[in-house]
Amino acid sequence: MTNAIKAYALLALLIGLTLFVGEQLGGRDGLMIALVLSFGMSFISYWFSDAIVLSMYGARRVHPDQYPTLYAIVRDLAARAGIPTPAIYIIPSSSPNAFATGRGPSHAAVAVTEGIVALLTPEELSGVLAHEIAHIANYDVLLSTIVAVLAGSLSYLSRMVMWGGLGRSRSDDERGNPLLGLLMVILAPFVALLIQMAISRSREYLADETGARFCGHPEWLASALYKLQQAIAVRPMMGAEPATSHLFIANPFSGGALVTLFSTHPPMADRINRLLAMANGR
Repeated sequence: MTNAIKAYALLALLIGLTLFVGEQLGGRDGLMIALVLSFGMSFISYWFSDAIVLSMYGARRVHPDQYPTLYAIVRDLAARAGIPTPAIYIIPSSSPNAFATGRGPSHAAVAVTEGIVALLTPEELSGVLAHEIAHIANYDVLLSTIVAVLAGSLSYLSRMVMWGGLGRSRSDDERGNPLLGLLMVILAPFVALLIQMAISRSREYLADETGARFCGHPEWLASALYKLQQAIAVRPMMGAEPATSHLFIANPFSGGALVTLFSTHPPMADRINRLLAMANGR
């Protein structure tokens, strides 16, 4: 199964789980609450998540004359990907990292830290930016937003049950198994988290592969990822939010001991090896 098919299959599973939990916990009313909650939160995230995350990290928009090399790389890669040149932002952090955001190729932005611009060679930076352009071209930002909203909706539904705000609207003839309801309250957010992490890892692999094709040199991105892994271990991003860690090309935290199952990113060694295999297979 390809990374793209796997991601959309997991998304379908997450949507189904959200609606099933809503229906089981609250009958028709619960199903409607799940639908309204998911669509409402998706709408807000679709229109405002990019501005929120850029503001969260103090990113400032830069113009071509301020960072000509950076702009030229982004412009050329966007042309290869067949998308408009995204806006470019600089994050005032010495920790090297980058992310893409926006609701689609026509409304997208690429943000890089001061640290990554200083650390990487132009070729390595091209590999990183190609990865971010790939996220935009593959609509990964929109997909991750939907996934995060659905996972959040499940958690919220579970909290509503615990607070007594849901689960009492079923009629007598449709009242479900209380034990099943309790298990869903406990397990649904956990399962949603696992699915969210799996989708995130799948899209990271896909962005690596797509970005490597855009820049034409998989070894550039492999070299960049190796440097990022070493540098972030020494200088993790201060003030980074766990809720946005999936956006970055590398986990902004130094906690390498996290179990792979709960990580938003695939193991760095695995990503590097895949890219080197691509380079050797050219």
